[in-house]
Amino acid sequence: MALKVAIVGLPNVGKSTLFNALTKTAAAQAANYPFCTIEPNTGDVAVPEPRLEALAAIAGSKEIIPSRITFVDIAGLVRGASKGEGLGNQFLANIRDCDAVAFVARCFVDDDITHVENRIDPISDLEIIETELMLADLESLEKRVVNVEKKAKGGDKDAQQTLRLINMALTPLRAGKPARVVQVDKEDQKAWHMLQLLTSLPALYVSNVDENSADKGNELSGAVAARAAQDNAKAVVISAKIDSELAVLDEAEQAEFLESLGLAEPGLNRLIREAYALLGLQSYFTVGPRRRAPGPFRSAPRPLRPRA
Repeated sequence: MALKVAIVGLPNVGKSTLFNALTKTAAAQAANYPFCTIEPNTGDVAVPEPRLEALAAIAGSKEIIPSRITFVDIAGLVRGASKGEGLGNQFLANIRDCDAVAFVARCFVDDDITHVENRIDPISDLEIIETELMLADLESLEKRVVNVEKKAKGGDKDAQQTLRLINMALTPLRAGKPARVVQVDKEDQKAWHMLQLLTSLPALYVSNVDENSADKGNELSGAVAARAAQDNAKAVVISAKIDSELAVLDEAEQAEFLESLGLAEPGLNRLIREAYALLGLQSYFTVGPRRRAPGPFRSAPRPLRPRA
């Protein structure tokens, strides 16, 4: 099962730097001005899994195939995105195509990097983004509800289910809460996903901190973690600057650099694992002999492939 995660945030919070580090490419242009990313960049990354090497050694596998995640670098959203500000409608559609959202919050101070709101307040940044997504969801549902109500009154069972779910979503949205706070029964899951609500997507809050805070975070990232718990979301601390520097080093250089910083692993490893866990996926490892036809049976190691 493929997982596509949207990297979302205000301009200049480190989204494209993070994306470049994740994909170890310069595919996303990182520049100090809003909307330097217009078209979404996508990149596949492997999910870090230390058990693969050990299992491959035991099974004698000649090839290891890890699970993968696709990350999508969405251009910076701003106030009014739900009404089309800053090409907002286009960007919101890009998020709708994803399975989960990683909200990047700026938790570092750097006078050389401008902030679109002229202040450093990650909670306010997250509220701006979440508000725009909630407004987009409200508009989408309120446009649909009249037509669905007519069908439901006519006895359409699917419409009755959809109307019930729409009303369940509208209640928190009108109260300023994301749709992900709604508890949906198993039998309603398919219809719920059909609503395509931006705020129902599983969420990960990514605190982008300075180099000195990469190991334990700081006061700003602590506030983001508390907000994530409140919003039924996960949280992780990374330093996009450090990880972008690590991305261009070989394995030995990375180990030395991490040791000098007192870090056990790159922050990206934690980010990727948390993103993979957002949908509650469970990996199964498959390995064994492969049949080659035609001809007699020959035993050969298969690639070790985790399956979600």
